[in-house]
Amino acid sequence: MSERRPLGVHAVLAVSSLLMVAPFVWQIITSLKTLSSATAVPPTFLPEGRWDNYAKVFDLLPFGEQFLNTVIMAAGRVTGQVLFCSMAAYAFARLRFPGRNLLFGVFLSVLMVPPQLFVIPQYQIMSSLGWLNSLQAIIVPGLFSAFGVFLLRQFFLALPREIEEAARLDGAGPVRIYWSVMLPLARPGLIALGILTLLWAWNDLFWPLVVNTDPEKMTLSAGLAALQGQYQTDYPVLMAGSLLASLPVIAVFVFLQRQFIQGVAHTGSKG
Repeated sequence: MSERRPLGVHAVLAVSSLLMVAPFVWQIITSLKTLSSATAVPPTFLPEGRWDNYAKVFDLLPFGEQFLNTVIMAAGRVTGQVLFCSMAAYAFARLRFPGRNLLFGVFLSVLMVPPQLFVIPQYQIMSSLGWLNSLQAIIVPGLFSAFGVFLLRQFFLALPREIEEAARLDGAGPVRIYWSVMLPLARPGLIALGILTLLWAWNDLFWPLVVNTDPEKMTLSAGLAALQGQYQTDYPVLMAGSLLASLPVIAVFVFLQRQFIQGVAHTGSKG
């Protein structure tokens, strides 16, 4: 019985992996089809080598500008989340001040509020600042999140206090301890938050569509949404564009997956 258990576990993991990879494989196959083949019933499972679908993406969209907008937006959000969330998380985890637990509870309560409720107030703020159809309109609202504070707070709580106490005995203050001691130790947690923020920013569709209507100021997610017609959609071209847009994120995750898993695992080691 003990010998069959690992085999069963591997079988479940293999089936689960196939189910997760299947949509990505179908996306690749569809991107190499004609429109008639992509919409045929019953569906066909063999690609037709239509590489010109990838060229059509660049003809229909300002792909280069939208890709650059997405990179700038994602980089800005990741930088803001890592910096501001780590500051707040360190304060909640290590500093003692009146009302700390109450304030942290208020932060966590934000996670239960649907983000759609913030769209109208945020749009009014962007409009009053004159930031519509600009990169800062899609970057600034994503510079901070309650989830990022919660994630990094759990990581800071798992770090040994002896290191912090030794730095304090050497004369280091809270800011020096945070910047020179705690942040380097929290690198896996920072990478985990950075990857999660990158995924959320790269896939964000609703907010960029709300604040940006100029195609050259849009992100890739909003630009690809414009490829969907009212009566007909060229699905092979749409799949080709989606594949091109997802490749950078896949490469980042593959390169940093070990640190990501380590960072997520450490957040639950201490409450």
